[in-house]
Amino acid sequence: MATRILLRHRTRAEPEPESDSDDSIECEACGSGEADAELLLCDKCDAGYHTFCLRPILPRVPSGSWFCPSCSSTSSSCKKIPKKFPLVQTKIVDFFKIKRGSGFGQIESKKRKRKSVLTSKKKKKLLPFNPSEDPRRRLEQMASLATALTTTGTVFSNELTYVAGMAPKSANRAALEKGGMQVMSREDKETLIQCKMMMERGEWPPLLVVFDPVEGFTVEADRHIRDLTIITEYVGDVDYLRNRETDDGDSMMTLLSARDKSKSLVICPDKRSNIARFINGINNHTQDGKKKQNLKCVRFDVDGECRVLLVAIRDIRKGERLYYDYNGSEHEYPTHHFV
Repeated sequence: MATRILLRHRTRAEPEPESDSDDSIECEACGSGEADAELLLCDKCDAGYHTFCLRPILPRVPSGSWFCPSCSSTSSSCKKIPKKFPLVQTKIVDFFKIKRGSGFGQIESKKRKRKSVLTSKKKKKLLPFNPSEDPRRRLEQMASLATALTTTGTVFSNELTYVAGMAPKSANRAALEKGGMQVMSREDKETLIQCKMMMERGEWPPLLVVFDPVEGFTVEADRHIRDLTIITEYVGDVDYLRNRETDDGDSMMTLLSARDKSKSLVICPDKRSNIARFINGINNHTQDGKKKQNLKCVRFDVDGECRVLLVAIRDIRKGERLYYDYNGSEHEYPTHHFV
Protein backbone atom coordinates (compact mmCIF):
# COMPACT_ATOMS: atom_id res chain seq x y z
CA MET A 1 0.00 0.00 0.00
CA ALA A 2 1.36 3.38 -0.97
CA THR A 3 1.32 6.37 1.34
CA ARG A 4 1.63 10.09 1.07
CA ILE A 5 4.82 11.43 2.61
CA LEU A 6 4.48 13.51 5.76
CA LEU A 7 7.00 16.32 5.93
CA ARG A 8 7.67 17.79 9.35
CA HIS A 9 6.20 21.17 10.23
CA ARG A 10 8.64 23.92 9.38
CA THR A 11 7.09 27.38 9.29
CA ARG A 12 5.42 28.94 12.27
CA ALA A 13 6.03 32.21 14.06
CA GLU A 14 8.64 31.95 16.79
CA PRO A 15 6.96 31.82 20.22
CA GLU A 16 6.69 35.23 21.85
CA PRO A 17 8.34 35.74 25.26
CA GLU A 18 5.84 35.32 28.05
CA SER A 19 4.30 38.56 29.30
CA ASP A 20 1.57 39.64 31.68
CA SER A 21 -0.63 41.02 28.88
CA ASP A 22 -3.26 38.78 27.32
CA ASP A 23 -2.53 39.19 23.60
CA SER A 24 -2.85 35.57 22.45
CA ILE A 25 -3.38 34.97 18.75
CA GLU A 26 -6.85 33.92 17.63
CA CYS A 27 -8.02 32.61 14.29
CA GLU A 28 -9.77 35.29 12.23
CA ALA A 29 -12.17 32.66 10.83
CA CYS A 30 -13.30 30.73 13.93
CA GLY A 31 -12.22 33.05 16.74
CA SER A 32 -10.37 30.31 18.60
CA GLY A 33 -6.77 30.41 19.77
CA GLU A 34 -6.63 26.65 20.27
CA ALA A 35 -4.71 24.24 18.02
CA ASP A 36 -1.86 26.74 17.93
CA ALA A 37 0.37 24.20 16.17
CA GLU A 38 -1.84 24.73 13.10
CA LEU A 39 -2.31 28.47 13.51
CA LEU A 40 -0.61 30.52 10.80
CA LEU A 41 0.44 34.15 11.20
CA CYS A 42 0.31 36.41 8.15
CA ASP A 43 3.78 37.77 7.40
CA LYS A 44 2.25 41.12 6.41
CA CYS A 45 -0.55 41.93 8.86
CA ASP A 46 -0.01 39.31 11.63
CA ALA A 47 -3.58 38.03 11.32
CA GLY A 48 -3.98 34.42 12.43
CA TYR A 49 -5.70 31.58 10.59
CA HIS A 50 -5.92 27.86 11.29
CA THR A 51 -4.79 25.76 8.36
CA PHE A 52 -8.13 23.96 8.53
CA CYS A 53 -10.16 27.21 8.57
CA LEU A 54 -8.73 28.42 5.25
CA ARG A 55 -10.67 27.73 2.06
CA PRO A 56 -9.43 25.58 0.45
CA ILE A 57 -7.96 23.93 3.55
CA LEU A 58 -4.17 23.84 3.80
CA PRO A 59 -3.05 20.27 4.53
CA ARG A 60 0.00 21.44 6.46
CA VAL A 61 1.88 24.51 7.62
CA PRO A 62 3.70 25.93 4.58
CA SER A 63 7.39 26.74 4.50
CA GLY A 64 8.64 30.24 3.79
CA SER A 65 6.46 33.34 3.96
CA TRP A 66 2.68 33.06 4.14
CA PHE A 67 0.08 35.77 3.54
CA CYS A 68 -3.54 35.72 4.66
CA PRO A 69 -6.44 35.87 2.15
CA SER A 70 -6.75 39.66 2.63
CA CYS A 71 -3.07 40.33 1.93
CA SER A 72 -2.38 37.78 -0.77
CA SER A 73 -3.70 38.23 -4.28
CA THR A 74 -2.77 34.60 -4.87
CA SER A 75 -4.93 33.44 -1.99
CA SER A 76 -7.78 35.66 -3.14
CA SER A 77 -7.62 34.29 -6.67
CA CYS A 78 -7.79 30.73 -5.35
CA LYS A 79 -11.32 31.46 -4.15
CA LYS A 80 -12.48 32.44 -7.61
CA ILE A 81 -13.80 29.91 -10.08
CA PRO A 82 -10.84 29.00 -12.32
CA LYS A 83 -10.92 30.06 -15.93
CA LYS A 84 -12.06 27.11 -18.00
CA PHE A 85 -9.84 25.59 -20.64
CA PRO A 86 -11.28 26.14 -24.16
CA LEU A 87 -13.60 23.32 -25.25
CA VAL A 88 -11.86 23.13 -28.63
CA GLN A 89 -10.80 19.73 -29.91
CA THR A 90 -7.55 20.89 -31.54
CA LYS A 91 -6.43 22.68 -28.38
CA ILE A 92 -7.26 19.68 -26.20
CA VAL A 93 -5.53 17.26 -28.58
CA ASP A 94 -2.41 19.42 -28.52
CA PHE A 95 -2.51 19.92 -24.73
CA PHE A 96 -2.63 16.17 -24.01
CA LYS A 97 -0.48 15.20 -27.01
CA ILE A 98 -3.13 12.88 -28.41
CA LYS A 99 -1.75 10.95 -31.38
CA ARG A 100 -2.75 12.51 -34.68
CA GLY A 101 -4.76 10.24 -36.93
CA SER A 102 -5.76 8.10 -33.96
CA GLY A 103 -9.45 8.41 -34.75
CA PHE A 104 -9.98 10.76 -31.80
CA GLY A 105 -13.67 11.34 -31.22
CA GLN A 106 -14.77 7.75 -31.74
CA ILE A 107 -14.51 4.72 -29.51
CA GLU A 108 -12.85 1.87 -31.37
CA SER A 109 -15.00 -1.11 -32.21
CA LYS A 110 -12.65 -3.20 -30.07
CA LYS A 111 -14.35 -1.70 -27.04
CA ARG A 112 -16.99 -4.41 -27.00
CA LYS A 113 -14.33 -7.10 -26.96
CA ARG A 114 -12.87 -5.72 -23.76
CA LYS A 115 -15.66 -7.40 -21.87
CA SER A 116 -13.74 -10.62 -22.19
CA VAL A 117 -11.08 -9.07 -19.93
CA LEU A 118 -13.56 -8.48 -17.12
CA THR A 119 -13.34 -11.11 -14.42
CA SER A 120 -14.82 -11.75 -11.02
CA LYS A 121 -13.43 -9.98 -7.96
CA LYS A 122 -12.36 -13.34 -6.61
CA LYS A 123 -9.54 -13.49 -9.16
CA LYS A 124 -8.45 -9.95 -8.23
CA LYS A 125 -7.66 -8.95 -11.81
CA LEU A 126 -7.55 -5.28 -12.61
CA LEU A 127 -10.02 -3.87 -15.14
CA PRO A 128 -9.49 -1.20 -17.79
CA PHE A 129 -11.53 1.98 -17.48
CA ASN A 130 -14.58 2.31 -19.70
CA PRO A 131 -14.57 5.64 -21.62
CA SER A 132 -17.70 7.68 -22.22
CA GLU A 133 -19.17 6.97 -25.66
CA ASP A 134 -20.06 10.61 -26.38
CA PRO A 135 -17.00 12.33 -27.96
CA ARG A 136 -18.09 15.76 -26.76
CA ARG A 137 -18.43 14.47 -23.20
CA ARG A 138 -14.90 13.12 -23.34
CA LEU A 139 -13.72 16.55 -24.52
CA GLU A 140 -15.44 18.11 -21.51
CA GLN A 141 -13.73 15.63 -19.20
CA MET A 142 -10.33 16.36 -20.70
CA ALA A 143 -10.95 20.11 -20.63
CA SER A 144 -11.77 19.91 -16.92
CA LEU A 145 -8.37 18.34 -16.25
CA ALA A 146 -6.65 20.87 -18.51
CA THR A 147 -8.32 23.65 -16.48
CA ALA A 148 -6.94 22.24 -13.21
CA LEU A 149 -3.46 21.71 -14.63
CA THR A 150 -3.17 25.17 -16.18
CA THR A 151 -4.57 26.85 -13.05
CA THR A 152 -1.93 25.13 -10.89
CA GLY A 153 0.86 25.67 -13.42
CA THR A 154 1.34 21.94 -13.98
CA VAL A 155 2.41 20.29 -17.26
CA PHE A 156 0.47 17.18 -18.26
CA SER A 157 2.40 13.92 -18.05
CA ASN A 158 1.11 10.37 -17.92
CA GLU A 159 4.46 8.77 -17.08
CA LEU A 160 7.04 8.94 -14.32
CA THR A 161 9.61 11.56 -15.26
CA TYR A 162 13.31 11.65 -14.45
CA VAL A 163 14.93 15.08 -14.34
CA ALA A 164 18.60 16.00 -14.11
CA GLY A 165 19.57 16.75 -10.52
CA MET A 166 16.94 14.38 -9.12
CA ALA A 167 16.89 10.59 -8.91
CA PRO A 168 17.89 8.80 -12.14
CA LYS A 169 15.70 6.11 -13.65
CA SER A 170 18.29 3.52 -12.63
CA ALA A 171 17.44 4.29 -8.97
CA ASN A 172 13.89 3.01 -9.42
CA ARG A 173 14.46 -0.64 -8.55
CA ALA A 174 11.71 -2.63 -6.86
CA ALA A 175 14.33 -5.05 -5.51
CA LEU A 176 15.40 -2.34 -3.05
CA GLU A 177 11.97 -2.23 -1.38
CA LYS A 178 12.10 -3.32 2.25
CA GLY A 179 9.86 -6.32 2.74
CA GLY A 180 9.26 -6.72 -0.98
CA MET A 181 6.57 -5.31 -3.26
CA GLN A 182 3.51 -6.73 -4.99
CA VAL A 183 4.56 -8.04 -8.40
CA MET A 184 2.13 -7.09 -11.16
CA SER A 185 0.81 -10.11 -13.02
CA ARG A 186 1.07 -10.46 -16.78
CA GLU A 187 -2.69 -9.96 -17.15
CA ASP A 188 -2.69 -6.79 -15.06
CA LYS A 189 0.31 -5.45 -16.95
CA GLU A 190 -1.56 -5.96 -20.22
CA THR A 191 -4.54 -4.09 -18.76
CA LEU A 192 -2.32 -1.19 -17.66
CA ILE A 193 -0.76 -0.98 -21.13
CA GLN A 194 -4.25 -1.06 -22.64
CA CYS A 195 -5.30 1.91 -20.48
CA LYS A 196 -2.21 3.87 -21.54
CA MET A 197 -2.85 3.15 -25.21
CA MET A 198 -6.50 4.18 -24.93
CA MET A 199 -5.48 7.54 -23.47
CA GLU A 200 -2.96 8.09 -26.25
CA ARG A 201 -5.87 7.67 -28.69
CA GLY A 202 -8.04 10.10 -26.78
CA GLU A 203 -10.20 7.45 -25.09
CA TRP A 204 -10.25 9.11 -21.68
CA PRO A 205 -11.24 7.79 -18.23
CA PRO A 206 -14.79 8.93 -17.37
CA LEU A 207 -13.68 11.52 -14.78
CA LEU A 208 -14.38 15.21 -14.22
CA VAL A 209 -12.18 17.61 -12.28
CA VAL A 210 -14.37 20.10 -10.43
CA PHE A 211 -13.52 23.05 -8.19
CA ASP A 212 -14.89 23.00 -4.66
CA PRO A 213 -14.51 26.12 -2.46
CA VAL A 214 -13.54 23.94 0.52
CA GLU A 215 -11.58 21.08 -1.04
CA GLY A 216 -10.14 22.95 -4.00
CA PHE A 217 -9.84 20.87 -7.16
CA THR A 218 -11.32 17.42 -6.74
CA VAL A 219 -12.34 14.55 -9.02
CA GLU A 220 -15.70 12.86 -9.54
CA ALA A 221 -16.89 9.92 -11.62
CA ASP A 222 -18.71 10.92 -14.79
CA ARG A 223 -20.21 7.47 -15.30
CA HIS A 224 -20.50 4.22 -13.36
CA ILE A 225 -17.06 2.73 -12.57
CA ARG A 226 -16.67 -0.91 -11.65
CA ASP A 227 -14.79 -2.33 -8.70
CA LEU A 228 -11.09 -3.05 -9.46
CA THR A 229 -10.98 -0.57 -12.36
CA ILE A 230 -7.65 1.17 -12.93
CA ILE A 231 -8.39 4.87 -12.37
CA THR A 232 -4.95 6.28 -13.13
CA GLU A 233 -1.26 5.88 -12.46
CA TYR A 234 0.27 8.30 -9.94
CA VAL A 235 2.98 10.12 -11.86
CA GLY A 236 5.34 13.08 -11.56
CA ASP A 237 9.04 13.79 -11.14
CA VAL A 238 10.93 11.06 -9.27
CA ASP A 239 13.33 12.20 -6.57
CA TYR A 240 15.11 10.88 -3.52
CA LEU A 241 13.17 11.35 -0.30
CA ARG A 242 16.29 12.81 1.31
CA ASN A 243 16.15 15.70 -1.18
CA ARG A 244 12.55 16.51 -0.25
CA GLU A 245 12.59 16.52 3.53
CA THR A 246 12.21 20.32 3.60
CA ASP A 247 9.87 20.43 0.61
CA ASP A 248 6.54 22.21 1.02
CA GLY A 249 4.67 20.03 -1.51
CA ASP A 250 1.51 18.41 -0.19
CA SER A 251 1.08 15.79 -2.91
CA MET A 252 4.26 13.73 -2.75
CA MET A 253 3.76 9.99 -2.90
CA THR A 254 6.00 7.15 -1.78
CA LEU A 255 7.41 5.28 -4.77
CA LEU A 256 10.14 3.21 -3.12
CA SER A 257 10.57 2.63 0.61
CA ALA A 258 14.06 1.17 0.58
CA ARG A 259 15.86 -0.73 3.31
CA ASP A 260 18.59 1.86 2.88
CA LYS A 261 16.62 5.08 3.52
CA SER A 262 19.03 7.10 1.41
CA LYS A 263 17.68 5.20 -1.63
CA SER A 264 13.98 5.78 -0.89
CA LEU A 265 12.11 7.54 -3.68
CA VAL A 266 9.06 9.81 -3.90
CA ILE A 267 6.86 11.03 -6.75
CA CYS A 268 6.59 14.82 -6.91
CA PRO A 269 3.59 15.92 -9.04
CA ASP A 270 3.92 19.69 -8.54
CA LYS A 271 5.45 20.38 -11.98
CA ARG A 272 4.38 17.40 -14.13
CA SER A 273 1.38 15.21 -13.40
CA ASN A 274 -2.03 13.89 -14.42
CA ILE A 275 -5.46 13.64 -12.80
CA ALA A 276 -4.06 11.74 -9.79
CA ARG A 277 -2.82 15.02 -8.31
CA PHE A 278 -6.40 16.23 -7.85
CA ILE A 279 -7.90 13.14 -6.20
CA ASN A 280 -8.39 13.97 -2.53
CA GLY A 281 -7.82 12.00 0.65
CA ILE A 282 -10.27 10.90 3.32
CA ASN A 283 -10.35 11.96 6.93
CA ASN A 284 -9.29 8.60 8.35
CA HIS A 285 -9.93 9.78 11.90
CA THR A 286 -13.73 9.52 11.51
CA GLN A 287 -16.10 6.76 10.41
CA ASP A 288 -17.83 9.11 7.98
CA GLY A 289 -14.49 9.93 6.44
CA LYS A 290 -13.57 6.28 6.06
CA LYS A 291 -16.92 5.52 4.40
CA LYS A 292 -16.08 7.96 1.60
CA GLN A 293 -13.07 5.93 0.48
CA ASN A 294 -13.65 4.30 -2.91
CA LEU A 295 -10.06 3.99 -4.19
CA LYS A 296 -6.87 2.47 -2.91
CA CYS A 297 -3.29 3.35 -3.76
CA VAL A 298 -1.15 0.32 -4.57
CA ARG A 299 2.54 0.10 -5.36
CA PHE A 300 3.54 -2.54 -7.90
CA ASP A 301 6.74 -4.11 -9.15
CA VAL A 302 6.32 -3.84 -12.93
CA ASP A 303 9.22 -5.59 -14.64
CA GLY A 304 11.54 -4.58 -11.80
CA GLU A 305 10.37 -0.95 -11.71
CA CYS A 306 8.20 0.61 -8.97
CA ARG A 307 4.85 2.01 -10.13
CA VAL A 308 1.88 3.41 -8.20
CA LEU A 309 -1.75 2.90 -9.27
CA LEU A 310 -5.06 4.22 -7.98
CA VAL A 311 -7.63 1.42 -8.20
CA ALA A 312 -11.37 1.30 -7.41
CA ILE A 313 -12.14 -0.79 -4.31
CA ARG A 314 -15.89 -0.90 -4.98
CA ASP A 315 -18.41 0.12 -7.61
CA ILE A 316 -18.53 3.92 -7.92
CA ARG A 317 -21.71 5.63 -9.05
CA LYS A 318 -21.83 8.56 -11.48
CA GLY A 319 -21.37 11.88 -9.69
CA GLU A 320 -19.55 10.33 -6.71
CA ARG A 321 -16.30 12.01 -5.76
CA LEU A 322 -13.14 9.93 -5.62
CA TYR A 323 -11.22 9.54 -2.37
CA TYR A 324 -8.46 7.34 -1.05
CA ASP A 325 -6.54 7.04 2.22
CA TYR A 326 -3.33 9.07 1.97
CA ASN A 327 -1.88 7.00 4.79
CA GLY A 328 -2.53 3.45 3.64
CA SER A 329 -1.57 1.20 6.54
CA GLU A 330 0.32 4.04 8.25
CA HIS A 331 -1.07 7.06 10.10
CA GLU A 332 1.48 9.82 9.54
CA TYR A 333 -0.27 12.19 7.15
CA PRO A 334 -2.36 14.87 8.97
CA THR A 335 -5.87 14.15 7.68
CA HIS A 336 -7.87 14.96 10.80
CA HIS A 337 -9.18 18.24 9.36
CA PHE A 338 -10.07 16.84 5.92
CA VAL A 339 -13.77 17.24 5.10
